[in-house]
Amino acid sequence: MKLTPVALVALFALLPASMSAQVRRINPPTLSPPTGYTHITIGPDGSTVHIAGQVALDNKGQLVGAGDFRAQTQKVFDNLRLALEAVGASFDDVLKMTTFVTDASNVAAFREVRNAVLRPDQLPANTFVEVKALARAEWLIEIEAVAMLRAR
Repeated sequence: MKLTPVALVALFALLPASMSAQVRRINPPTLSPPTGYTHITIGPDGSTVHIAGQVALDNKGQLVGAGDFRAQTQKVFDNLRLALEAVGASFDDVLKMTTFVTDASNVAAFREVRNAVLRPDQLPANTFVEVKALARAEWLIEIEAVAMLRAR
């Protein structure tokens, strides 16, 4: 089958402009300085956002809520909000979260904080995992997220 130049132009017009785009890597100053990773990536499609696991660190890298699961959870959700805002998104755009905790008996506190931040009728998919430890012993919770940017 031989395509005419007009048919080729029409075919390429159907391809997303972002197919040749690169992955964007973003480290907003509102989050802690990353050490060996990127806080946010946006895929070549220009709409898939991956947010690295957020922990209870402020933008200077200092722990918030030492030994306090609820305080750490609130800071983690605050950091997720800051990451989402950095790419023009909100919690309504989150498709999936993975939550890692060092003590699953804190699930009720997690849900209380989450439900105060997210709309309970529009929760994203979530996997809740108890782990032996996180990267640093003082961290009690870590949440990573995947979001989809809406056409604006």
